[in-house]
Amino acid sequence: MVAPTACHPCGVDLSAITIPSELLPADGRFGCGPSKVRSEQITAIRDAATTIMGTSHRQAPVKDLVGNVRSGLTELFGLPDGWEIILGNGGSTMFWDAATFGLINSRSQHLVFGEFSSKFADAASSAPHLDQPTVISTEPGDHPTAVAEEGVDLYALTHNETSTGVSMHLERPAGIADDALVAVDATSAAGGLSWRPSEVDVYYFAPQKSFASDGGLWIAACSATAVERIEQIAATDRWRPAALDLGIALSNSRLNQTYNTPALATLIMLNAQIEWMLENGGATWVADRVATSASTIYGWADTHSLATPFVNDPAKRSHVVATIDLDDSIEATAVSAVLRAHGIVDTDSYRKLGRNQLRVGMFPAIDPADIERLTACIDHVMEQLAS
Repeated sequence: MVAPTACHPCGVDLSAITIPSELLPADGRFGCGPSKVRSEQITAIRDAATTIMGTSHRQAPVKDLVGNVRSGLTELFGLPDGWEIILGNGGSTMFWDAATFGLINSRSQHLVFGEFSSKFADAASSAPHLDQPTVISTEPGDHPTAVAEEGVDLYALTHNETSTGVSMHLERPAGIADDALVAVDATSAAGGLSWRPSEVDVYYFAPQKSFASDGGLWIAACSATAVERIEQIAATDRWRPAALDLGIALSNSRLNQTYNTPALATLIMLNAQIEWMLENGGATWVADRVATSASTIYGWADTHSLATPFVNDPAKRSHVVATIDLDDSIEATAVSAVLRAHGIVDTDSYRKLGRNQLRVGMFPAIDPADIERLTACIDHVMEQLAS
């Protein structure tokens, strides 16, 4: 145990607070990204030490791995015929830039309800070749609703706001043009929350959340309509950097490769996590698992005198990222400091939200039993701080 250095405003010596070992979770990683990695995923890297690691991404072993990722995601998401899985390097941030070059024809509409959902809107606003987008926003803790709008050819939604713990039920906005696309940032949702391909055209994410891998890769599940849009724009003279060209990403993905060299360990961990999900029952099993964790932590906070779920509407509370406000008499940073000293890490609130809050990852790799143990540990720490 490493003693916390912070002191509570009430004068409590944080280093004097100990959590009994019988209360501690089996694994203390509750971060919202990068998230807990299962030991079996590290074993998968070791098993590939001489067959994949350190080999060419243009040759069969790595291309077979990419092919397994693409087919595994197709099965996990239940994608209909005509959908394709596209991969590229750089994470979701890179995909936002790529989308401004190769997915938006002229104008987009963005729903903004937290730090991450604002970033795609900012990218589209700055793109000199696009018309100014419409931005519909709400305060953190809620989410807005898309509205059909003439001239908008892409509606940008976010399935789960990692910064605030708000999730959105995905529905194609009523009355939008037949050729308009619905693109969903699913970075912290994909592999954890349920969704229907009929409501979406592009479902994109990075693998460091529910898929318990590393960052630096973006993945997009694209409908036939979205693929057609990518190919149409790729055939124009619109300038776009090769690394941000979705047409190039599409053609490479069809060959089970990326345009430039990918991080092979990331792909190995991702593939191992997809296989684990499918072996245990697929999307339904995953959704049930995270729902159990969510029921535990929100149920605890709903009945606690010193804790309250930040998201008021239960229907909008994320099942993969819980945000819990603490009473002003308890400093959340002190709670997190004591937890960290006992090996329970990354429960801090999102820095820019600026609330007296804990933020807890509940991704599929996290055992629901450990969420229950976490609440017991928080109770124990708060009792010591309040005494």
